[in-house]
Amino acid sequence: MTDLDFMQAALDEARQAAEAGEVPIGAVVVREGTVIARGQNRVLRDLDPTAHAEIVALRAAAAFIGNYRQMGCTLYVTLEPCAMCAGAMIHARLDRLVFAAADPKAGAVGSVLAVLNHPQLNHQMQVEQGILADESAELLRSFFRDRR
Repeated sequence: MTDLDFMQAALDEARQAAEAGEVPIGAVVVREGTVIARGQNRVLRDLDPTAHAEIVALRAAAAFIGNYRQMGCTLYVTLEPCAMCAGAMIHARLDRLVFAAADPKAGAVGSVLAVLNHPQLNHQMQVEQGILADESAELLRSFFRDRR
């Protein structure tokens, strides 16, 4: 499978979140070419401000691996992570982050803040962006348009 395939899986999670009334953001964690965990926004359903798609996926991946450290893993997410999620990714020791759309209001991978790969941090990861960005952004736009 390719980055495109894995981002499509994350986008499928985002669509499911939208169907549940959540902000449509989805994530998957991949290890050795296999999706080992999935996540979607669950803030409303779980009454949990930390239940962002990335955190949900990281928790599931940690349970699958049996360790909170997720070296050798890539996280695919449909929107640029916020500061909380970026911090969790650093602590998880992910190898790589791939995100679709930039978040000009809360993105912490360069749009608003640059939490990942800060030179004073002891963990660095590869970051790529833009795969299925238009589809991810349109899903978010249509979700909020329908809410108004």
